[in-house]
Amino acid sequence: MDLHHHLTLAKTSRHRSNEWIFRDVPSDITIEVNGVTFALHKFPLVSRSGRIRKLVSENRDSNISRVELLSLPGGPETFELAAKFCYGNNFEITPTNVAQLCCISEYLEMNEDYSNNNLGSRAEEYLNYIVLQNLEMSVKVLQQCENLLPLADELNIVTRCIDAIASKACAEQIASSFSRLEYSSSGRLHMSRQKCESDWWIKDLSILRIDMYQRVITAMKCRGVRPESIGESLMSYAEKELTKKSNGQQKVVDGSNDHERVVVETIVGLLPVEKLAVPLTFLFGLLRSAVMLDCTVACRLDLERRIGSQLDTATLDDLLIPSFRHDSDTLFDVDTVHRILVNFSQQDDSGDDGDDDDDPDGSVFESDGLDSPSETVLFKVSKLVDNYLAEIAPDANLKLSKFIGVVESLPAQARTVHDGLYRAIDVYLKAHQSLSELDKKKICKLIDFQKLSPEAGAHAAQNERLPLQSIVQVLYIEQLRLRNALYCSEFGDTHKPPIHQQSWRINSGALSAAMSPKDNYASLRRENRELKLELARLRMRLNDLEKEHVCMKRNMEKSNSRKFMSSFSKKISKLNLFGNSSSRGSSSPSRNSQRTDSKVTARTE
Repeated sequence: MDLHHHLTLAKTSRHRSNEWIFRDVPSDITIEVNGVTFALHKFPLVSRSGRIRKLVSENRDSNISRVELLSLPGGPETFELAAKFCYGNNFEITPTNVAQLCCISEYLEMNEDYSNNNLGSRAEEYLNYIVLQNLEMSVKVLQQCENLLPLADELNIVTRCIDAIASKACAEQIASSFSRLEYSSSGRLHMSRQKCESDWWIKDLSILRIDMYQRVITAMKCRGVRPESIGESLMSYAEKELTKKSNGQQKVVDGSNDHERVVVETIVGLLPVEKLAVPLTFLFGLLRSAVMLDCTVACRLDLERRIGSQLDTATLDDLLIPSFRHDSDTLFDVDTVHRILVNFSQQDDSGDDGDDDDDPDGSVFESDGLDSPSETVLFKVSKLVDNYLAEIAPDANLKLSKFIGVVESLPAQARTVHDGLYRAIDVYLKAHQSLSELDKKKICKLIDFQKLSPEAGAHAAQNERLPLQSIVQVLYIEQLRLRNALYCSEFGDTHKPPIHQQSWRINSGALSAAMSPKDNYASLRRENRELKLELARLRMRLNDLEKEHVCMKRNMEKSNSRKFMSSFSKKISKLNLFGNSSSRGSSSPSRNSQRTDSKVTARTE
């Protein structure tokens, strides 16, 4: 009797077990797999499985009727397929079960030593000639191997799938590159700019577990897959695994973050060395996750170094990293941004050594020309940092040392205009009104008032939050600008005012030695008022001179006579631009300095 045709499968819901029932022949052995029992027959099993044959032969005297298979790869579902194969029932081998069949055939010793065309050879044939020739199938089989370790690794199923995925991806990219080659109008061969569509496998890799994914990406790098494709795959994988962590730190305190922490650290370790392989926004996203999940210091420092190398493409939102540390009182993570800026500045320093002249990406600072990329990068970053400072300045818990540290992290030549820095410092002074006078002077020393625009200078001259010494300095610089503008308007750029008229300043050392602190403060306030009056008079004179020039130009266009030129000279001589005015209500700073026997110096700031 052909027993194979009488095989049926029945499941009892009460005991949740499977029983193979022959209508004509009762079962003589029961196989238990992970709590599930199978009522089978010895003859078809021992004819295919070397393991079961050994178990039966070793217990022939006791007439064994029950066998428990521990740690069976694939579980009851895979054993059911193996049992069907032993009974001669047909079933389909697919990418979702071939890895399990290879492993269970090894476990049950279903190889050619016990039967020709056994399950092991059938599964290996499908794996080699079907699965490994297709990238998508290889990914699916590799995913199935995640629950079959270490046996799947010992059988080289994992290694073969990884090599197949890497080689197929590289081959597809090479083929795509050749298809994009075309001849230009001049007859030269070049690559067209159409988008490459050969990286469809990127999202397929996202189904893999992080350890398998890491091995695949490492193999792809060794095979020469494009860094841009590697970066895109990393972004796709991170989006799938880390999106659930982007809504805040609600879950950070529990122990469910180990997986996410491993994912971040692994992705950072897999990032290509090329700068443009991944966008800067993605790096900042990884950095936020690394800070939130408390990843290793090496992981965070690597991200900060990468960000610092392309900081000129960052935005203000990128730098506003929330502070996830419980011991930090500040709203934003200022220490992390400070380290990023230090990396940026160190990159500047490394470019000055001249060792990497042949490397275009070795440093972003290579030239001192006004139109050089270095000047552009410095200007962008300095503007970004000033905006960042203005954003974090209202934080009442932000320490002065951290604020100054961020300001000084950029080289002195980075800021060509100090308007942004002045605005940030003004916001900080407004939010921290309890600062001592010494701290106010310390923070205001960061501002080069000569680099303020006229609008910012006018605001600073009336800003009561600034120390009195800073206000005097602003008024002095504004007066110099107006005087130089008047001279240039009258005599042209080739004639400059005399040195003693370009700059005058009270020597603070001599003044403080001759006067008490109270008299010194009163003198500075009096000088402040005098400078404001002088500034107003100079502005009025400048407006009058501009009106005179407009009238003179119109008259010159009409007449061009010598009589008019003589009249023009007389009008200029009557202006008496920088002479002492009898209408002054108080003495000038020079007279005031003579009354206090202080020293007058003629030098430029």
